[in-house]
Amino acid sequence: MKMQNKAKKPHVLIFPFPGQGHINPMLQFAKRLHSKGVKVTMVPTVFLSKSWFFDSSASIDLCIISDGFDEGGFEQADTPDAYLSTFWNVGPKSLAALIKKLGHTAHPVDALVYDTMLPWALDVAKQFGISSAAFFTQSCAVNSVYYHVYKGHLQLPLRGSHVSLPAMPPLHVSELPSFVAIYGLYRAWFDVLVDQFSNIDEADWVFFNHFYELEPEVVDWMSKFWNVITVGPTIPSIYLDKRLENDKDYGMNMFKPNVTACMSWLSGKPKDSVVYVSFGRVASLGIEQMEEIAWALKDRNGYFLWVVRETEKPKLPHNYVKETSHKGLVVTWCPQLEVLSHESVGCFLTHCGFNSTLEALSLGVPMLALPQWTDQCTNAKYIEDVWRIGIRARPDEKGIVRKETIIRCIMELLMEVGKKGEEIKKNSIKWKNLAKKAVDEGGKSDKNVDEFIAKLI
Repeated sequence: MKMQNKAKKPHVLIFPFPGQGHINPMLQFAKRLHSKGVKVTMVPTVFLSKSWFFDSSASIDLCIISDGFDEGGFEQADTPDAYLSTFWNVGPKSLAALIKKLGHTAHPVDALVYDTMLPWALDVAKQFGISSAAFFTQSCAVNSVYYHVYKGHLQLPLRGSHVSLPAMPPLHVSELPSFVAIYGLYRAWFDVLVDQFSNIDEADWVFFNHFYELEPEVVDWMSKFWNVITVGPTIPSIYLDKRLENDKDYGMNMFKPNVTACMSWLSGKPKDSVVYVSFGRVASLGIEQMEEIAWALKDRNGYFLWVVRETEKPKLPHNYVKETSHKGLVVTWCPQLEVLSHESVGCFLTHCGFNSTLEALSLGVPMLALPQWTDQCTNAKYIEDVWRIGIRARPDEKGIVRKETIIRCIMELLMEVGKKGEEIKKNSIKWKNLAKKAVDEGGKSDKNVDEFIAKLI
């Protein structure tokens, strides 16, 4: 659907939580709307607009608001509590002032799509009588767990080793989001995630950034309460339907990747021979776990590309980068989508952040799951047992995944031993095709976006 000859385009404000894992999917959704003739404005914080790399070719307008920490963002605050309480105080006033200002232009705001971690944004939308859509950037399964905690159906601290919830497989406590499994861990973030549901019943739509076939049972169950629609996978179009011109990257980055070094190194490597390793922008491994991964990659004596952020580099064994340079490349950041789509990459050793999970799934890359915290253990459960596109590397009694386990899992995924890797690769290709179909013309996610737009015209 592309609007033609409309006197006035609907104007949608997209308001993400100020973190890369939230901005990426919401910015991709903004591009989808723009490609269909909608005027779209992204709303980053002052600090992010000054400090991040933003690709202006995306044709998306930017209007900034304050989180109360304009000089340093989250890092300027002493604690998560201090950041969140200040943002919750300053943000609503700043957002309301922006909507009011835009109301005096030729393009007043028709709808606000807000990150569910910012529920007060819905209250602001209601003040101005504009439509509202809650946008989740984690899976339906993970958010279903938080919903049951919010409603009091899941009492914390947990008793027993397993949990059964509607429309989901039985989950061991270790497969639940860490904020639920370990009650009291990072209490400020726990409160934010549970409070996503404090006013969600008032939202006109509830969006999820993946596609229906990925979690049909949970989507259907949630649809009993809210107007749930799936609008993804929200990754750049060139890796899916290729219908959005020049949509090759998310367009807003916290770190600058070393594109040339990574892609030159991958070039010429045998098909499905490289293990790509990355733990995202936030996860921080202990030194012992870092060493086990390092020795696994070295002792296996196969090709690997490992993203080790600058702050994590001191945890590498002495002289490791030099000693492994004949088979491996260690970089501080890389263009992940380009890497995952390269034919030489055979598997992805991942922390199972939901964006990374969706990217690998959409590109048909088998995953070796090494989840760390937050939603990642639940994502790992679905990767291994529901979608069957990877293997979870199990930790020992000390909570460390040993090098022997990592090597064995890599060998299985690269089909060097056993038959499991063949089934996983077959399933990975199946999900890759379903992801593309969902966002392509006439696919379920594509139709859902069209129907949302139609309600605004």
